[in-house]
Amino acid sequence: MKEFEAQGVAYTVVNFSLSDWYFRVGLGAKNYWGRLKNWRTKLEKLIDEKGVTDILYYADRRPYHRIAHDVAMKRGINTFAYEFGYMRPDWITLERGGMGVYSHFPNDPEQIQKCAADLPDLRAAGRFPHAFLQEATNEVICNLIPVFFPYLYPFYQRDRYYHPFRDYFSYIPRLMRQKRLGVEAEETIARLVEEHANYFVVPMQMQGDYQIRHHSPYKHLSRFIRELFSTFAESAPADNKLVFKLHPFDNNVENWPQVIRDVAAEFECLDRTIIIDGGNLRKLLKHSRGCVLVNSTVGMESLSIGVPVKAMGTAVYDIAGLTDQRSLGEFWKEPFKPNADLYHDLEKLMGHTIQVRGSFFNPEGRQLAAKEFVKRILNDGVNGHGAYVETPPRLAQAKAAGTPIPDDCYWSDK
Repeated sequence: MKEFEAQGVAYTVVNFSLSDWYFRVGLGAKNYWGRLKNWRTKLEKLIDEKGVTDILYYADRRPYHRIAHDVAMKRGINTFAYEFGYMRPDWITLERGGMGVYSHFPNDPEQIQKCAADLPDLRAAGRFPHAFLQEATNEVICNLIPVFFPYLYPFYQRDRYYHPFRDYFSYIPRLMRQKRLGVEAEETIARLVEEHANYFVVPMQMQGDYQIRHHSPYKHLSRFIRELFSTFAESAPADNKLVFKLHPFDNNVENWPQVIRDVAAEFECLDRTIIIDGGNLRKLLKHSRGCVLVNSTVGMESLSIGVPVKAMGTAVYDIAGLTDQRSLGEFWKEPFKPNADLYHDLEKLMGHTIQVRGSFFNPEGRQLAAKEFVKRILNDGVNGHGAYVETPPRLAQAKAAGTPIPDDCYWSDK
């Protein structure tokens, strides 16, 4: 916010919880003590009082932010959502309106190529390292402070899939085994490569992530797993295997290894199923036949090295010419190879319009990103250069696939 101030831009920050207050000390933030159902009225009043022209929020699917987007759209106010980058590492997403299903970034390959044609290639990525402990500590503080001191913001409405106690404490047993599991995963990957095995990679995502809850048709990831095995058993060559790689931050509540084995056994594919927790993802992908996922950013990494991708949920990179648009059954038989030139154009257009270099946890990366945020917002550069489609181009397909659209979402009845 200090970068906005340096440019002479007035701003108002709103805290909804104690964790908001903790991370925004010194910004002169206003506290919203009321109930979620009254937030719309409060925001309307705040907009009128302050003459608000733009609204910026982290993660567009949070209940308070969905309401803010709805209010803004009806008033003709600009909204900007930011989150971890689609491109990894050391990128941050900054989009107009929303992300995923609600992204306004084009999905027409011809439009992407046309818009990217006169843009310069992205320069070599900078590196903004940070310790895992730093990221984990921030995450825990953010979600546990409101639990320990709920009376300070008594009406704050959490929107997490699990209670924070269950979320974090269930991770401890897995953390204690992490080193051993990582070694075992590396050995498994090395064996697959050495044996020239035919396998597909399935990068697991987190059940509580908005990517699953709001950007996919799967209420529970077990449904995704079942869909994979039902088609794999029927269509994949007999010597092919499925390699499931657990998400590095998965809390272990769901016990995915057991779920995967149970479903694999049901479809008589247990001997064709491998589960790893750790290991070199890029190496695993590079030697695979393809990658099947819901909508993980692993898809971007796979495409960047020419690995076929089948996305089962809504993903910004799920574009004809890049990902396989056919059925999952056809993908198992003959995976579609991504167009390298189209991927280059996609990455270039993203990097200049909706991806910002930087990091939330590295001081240098944070400062660099903050300056670029302000520059793009003030100069109408977010989703600029033709990278904005008025109606989110992935919305209709997501609705048809059964992706839930909340009633308080501006696009619910569009």
